[in-house]
Amino acid sequence: MLLNIAWRNIWRNKRRSLVVLSSVVVGVAAILVIDGLNNGMLNQMLYNQISSSVSHLQIHKSGYNDNKVIQSFIPESDKVEYKLQNTAGIEAYSKRVKAFGLVSSAYNSSGVYITGVIASDEKRVSNIADMMVEGSYLTDKKDEIIISKKMAEKLNVKLGSKIVVMASTLDGSPGQQLFKVTGIFETYSSTFDKSNIYIGLPDAQKLLEVGDEIYEFAVIAKNHEQIELLDSSIESGLDDRYEVLNYKVLLPMMIMQIQLTKESMMILNMIIGLALIFGIINTMLMSVFERIREFGVLMAIGLKSGRLFRMVVTEALILGIIGTIAGIAAGYLFTLPFVHYGFDFSVFAESLKSFGVGAKIYPAVSFENTISVAIMIPIIAVLGAIYPAYKAVKLQPVYAIRHV
Repeated sequence: MLLNIAWRNIWRNKRRSLVVLSSVVVGVAAILVIDGLNNGMLNQMLYNQISSSVSHLQIHKSGYNDNKVIQSFIPESDKVEYKLQNTAGIEAYSKRVKAFGLVSSAYNSSGVYITGVIASDEKRVSNIADMMVEGSYLTDKKDEIIISKKMAEKLNVKLGSKIVVMASTLDGSPGQQLFKVTGIFETYSSTFDKSNIYIGLPDAQKLLEVGDEIYEFAVIAKNHEQIELLDSSIESGLDDRYEVLNYKVLLPMMIMQIQLTKESMMILNMIIGLALIFGIINTMLMSVFERIREFGVLMAIGLKSGRLFRMVVTEALILGIIGTIAGIAAGYLFTLPFVHYGFDFSVFAESLKSFGVGAKIYPAVSFENTISVAIMIPIIAVLGAIYPAYKAVKLQPVYAIRHV
């Protein structure tokens, strides 16, 4: 009975009710669209870092991640590889030799991170092979090198050019080797492109004079959501000479940024909710003042103040629920096409690459935020109706009936 009366009261002034509903729908849809864009951008930043170099999990000699010295190669790497081959949940792994060095051409030079890999293994772990814009990926032939487009421009070289790579060897003496540029890549991160080159694993070992030693195992998990379990499983089979680090430890700033974004979305929700509260208070007050005589008659014939209070609050609750449902539907319908095609921000491509994001952002609306909004907005509608409902029940029937 109360719901029927509240429903009829809402549509007695259709224009006012539609204005309130529209504000709720726009507010909810805006929350979901902004949440989708933020999540999409952060997910792409995280994915790009993981797929280009970080991987889901890395294994080093203990202390290597904090101090990447050439002497910190992995002890008994065969033992680690055997462990990886016999651990469930691993999709692929790649052995790497990593060092800091200098790359030089006839025109310029630049400091770089040198990564030596077995081409076929690295192809299963990172997406560098998919990022080639000229030439071809490594083929495990001697003296091959692939560099980024930005690096090629800085060194003023092209496919087939010869460049020299220099690095400190195991005994501290300078090592150098001549390479031929066989491929040029371009990732979504300009920072990564400016400082990374790839050569074959045997070439890297020869350059650094480290024999058959390696410095890193990069691991891709079958299910990244259970990376902590895989981390523990691998670590339990190794002693304290090794460190096993998942991407959440390797990318602390990125993980913190994701958490901060979630918290900032909560603040945004509260700001939009606060704006809606004032809108609902204003609308419901107008509704109450327009119906003073009606309320006076209802109270005069015996309607209890508690029932009148609930009727006004129910009207706001209905508006809140309808607006929330319509807003969620509008938000998802708006973002759905862009989940597959992406928002094109080509005009900001260079700026986005500095953050490790491509020119297109694919939104990803979080289920948690959707549930949060679905609960929060109706509650806000009820809170916004409390004061108008209080004003209604405080009316004196005699004066209310005489109100013009």
